[in-house]
Amino acid sequence: MAGTGPWAFVIIGIMRLLRDNYHRSINYLRISITDRCNLRCRYCMPEEGVELMEHRDLLTYEEIVSVVEVFARHGISKVRITGGEPLVRRGAADLVKAIARIEGIRDLSLTTNGVLLKGYAKDLVEAGLRRINVSLDTLRPDRFAYITRRDTFKEVWAGIEAALQQRLSPVKINVVVIKGFNDDEIKAFARLSLTHPLHVRFIEFMPVGERNGWDGEETIPSSQIIEEIRELGELIPKSPQENDGPAKRYYIQGGKGEIGFISPISSHFCAQCNRLRLTPDGKIRTCLFSDEEIDLKGALRRGDGEAAIEAILYQALRTKPAGHRIGDIRFKKCQRGMHAIGG
Repeated sequence: MAGTGPWAFVIIGIMRLLRDNYHRSINYLRISITDRCNLRCRYCMPEEGVELMEHRDLLTYEEIVSVVEVFARHGISKVRITGGEPLVRRGAADLVKAIARIEGIRDLSLTTNGVLLKGYAKDLVEAGLRRINVSLDTLRPDRFAYITRRDTFKEVWAGIEAALQQRLSPVKINVVVIKGFNDDEIKAFARLSLTHPLHVRFIEFMPVGERNGWDGEETIPSSQIIEEIRELGELIPKSPQENDGPAKRYYIQGGKGEIGFISPISSHFCAQCNRLRLTPDGKIRTCLFSDEEIDLKGALRRGDGEAAIEAILYQALRTKPAGHRIGDIRFKKCQRGMHAIGG
């Protein structure tokens, strides 16, 4: 054992395993590179948009790479690039290429709304990306235009097809299920796993951002979604894999893809949480549902050096909470919108 507390790292061979105060292994960093988005989804932001960060306030790609290099030496092995919409920031594929070259990073992925994906899929694969998540809450073009306030469904589906053609694997479809909003499409999304090699993830609606209108009544528990999908066929569990997230994974016999369920509301997975988040403006967040943040950008721009970055990493491990308090009277919905945190 090295370090001075329960948040220290364990060395196994040449690989370090970061542990927090609750003995969870922390190996995953989600990096949001922009708060800008080319959609205006109704549960995320108002039609006129939101006040955006100044470009000078965003971490540069060089700063992001320096953080990942230090974190990777201490046990972070999995990185996801998010936004906002990451592909609206110029040079996103260059960042992918730089991170893919960092020793110790074994899993690199990206989450996108898919609007620009067709034009970037080949460059992303050549840069070293191997898998991708596309956020898509409806398969109906008219409803897509209503939900996102943009008529770009065709572009998104073309992006998904391009990702499959470029052999990104898996290509995941993230569906936030909201009562009275898109819950009549549950089986249509599940059928995609029968006809396409797609991994469809059903996500419970979460209380993130002051504008998303969450009150708990619109959240449909995964158990209810599962019962509806079982009308299509038996859901067969899939064996866990090394880089699995919180999704419970299944497939339907004969299907080309799989189905997963992410249940932050009805079935807390905080005890298995393995992640930290880095916001576009250089703050470390230890929990999606908390407004507590640790400033990393200040240390970078003061030139404090690697030791300061290491110290912030271990501060994050010490302060990472045991879990969120959704459903508790003490729970207070975080004020940053998802576009400014990273999906």
